[in-house]
Amino acid sequence: METIGYKLRQLVQRLLWSPASHGFSGIRHGGVMALRMLYVVMRDLAEGLLTLRAMSLVYTTLLSLVPLIAFSFSVLKAFGVHNQIEPQLNLFLAPLGAQGEQIATNIVAFVDNLKVGVLGSVGLALLLYTVISMIQKVEGAFNFIWRTNRTRGFAQAFSDYLSVILIGPVLVFSALGITASIMNTTVVQGLLAIEPFGSAAFLLGKLVPYILICSVFTFVYVFVPNTKVRLSAALVGGLFAGVLWQTAGWGFALFVANSTKYQAIYSGFAILIVFLIWLYISWLILLIGAQVAFYFQHPQLLTAQRKHSRLSNAIKERAGLATMVLVGQSYFFDRPGWTFDRLVTHLNLDAQAYQAMLDDLAAAGLLIESHDEPPTYLPGRAMETMTVNEILSAIRGDRRAAQLMERGEFPGEETVDALVDRLGEANRAALGDATLRQLIGAEAVPPA
Repeated sequence: METIGYKLRQLVQRLLWSPASHGFSGIRHGGVMALRMLYVVMRDLAEGLLTLRAMSLVYTTLLSLVPLIAFSFSVLKAFGVHNQIEPQLNLFLAPLGAQGEQIATNIVAFVDNLKVGVLGSVGLALLLYTVISMIQKVEGAFNFIWRTNRTRGFAQAFSDYLSVILIGPVLVFSALGITASIMNTTVVQGLLAIEPFGSAAFLLGKLVPYILICSVFTFVYVFVPNTKVRLSAALVGGLFAGVLWQTAGWGFALFVANSTKYQAIYSGFAILIVFLIWLYISWLILLIGAQVAFYFQHPQLLTAQRKHSRLSNAIKERAGLATMVLVGQSYFFDRPGWTFDRLVTHLNLDAQAYQAMLDDLAAAGLLIESHDEPPTYLPGRAMETMTVNEILSAIRGDRRAAQLMERGEFPGEETVDALVDRLGEANRAALGDATLRQLIGAEAVPPA
């Protein structure tokens, strides 16, 4: 059976990544790219890392759901639209059937019983921390998908997350209220009585749940990852995840309606078990949509085999020197700066491994980020004082190795240490005092 599966994978890989497929254009090219994306997403899903993160988010949701809704409830109450929370919960839990309505009622009851005065300042701080930590967990999962090690600082995370928690629900429910008011006006009702406006409005009403959930997913894909996500990529991921979520909800509702054995087995715990399963499916769909958005933005990573997240020493040295040359050229010739995404795409490297190498260059003071959005990279100091030997030393991690040896954490061997020292001296002698300024050259022209 395993041999058949292996042969089937090999066949699919040959069909999708054959040399002939690179010459396709138009619809055929789009179809091949869609199949490649489906194959790569399923491959990543089979590795199990997405499912583990989805299960982790289920646990976090159980701890944070009531505090999260409580904060939204407190703001919505000030605007007089807090009664809309329960209908939206019912919409999310609709696949659970009657059990979903009961869960929504219980959650709203918990929120109503949440008294800020009883909690006190310490309890309120812990409540806020629970909400922030949940969104940080989601950000960590998205950063893993987008292969970035950079996370928001506490101050930025606090301001960004709190603004979304407090303002987001107000905007959503206000938009829904305005839409409902417009639809109930005499003019609109008169237009709906005329065909084909009536049929179009009916069809639009059927599509509203899909549009709403796709919009929410698109916003999440743009806002949560701590990297620049193009709107087109987030929209593709949002459409895929939204349609998949609605379809999965329809299938799950059939499962719940036609399954009675689980109630006999789990008795009173049946509602909780079904709720956990639906939470897991929802988080998994959200993460799969993020994968689709990532691969849509980085189609060069749609390969038959996953690229290794570790770079060999030779590749690191070449990539590090190439990075410094590209950054130095753009700075010296006053050209558009190089962002992280642009460098990753240009050098065709794994983003996570490349980020670690950039961190080494930044730690050595050779590279800094601008305050633009997204940030671009600049030389850390004058390029005339930046030697090639210094750049290679930072890429190889010579400073960390020396610190380990000084502390006695890496004893080493005398013969090996002597050999490494001779190699280092030979490299320094060969490169001499060559600087980054000399490396980019006076007549250098940055690649397109």
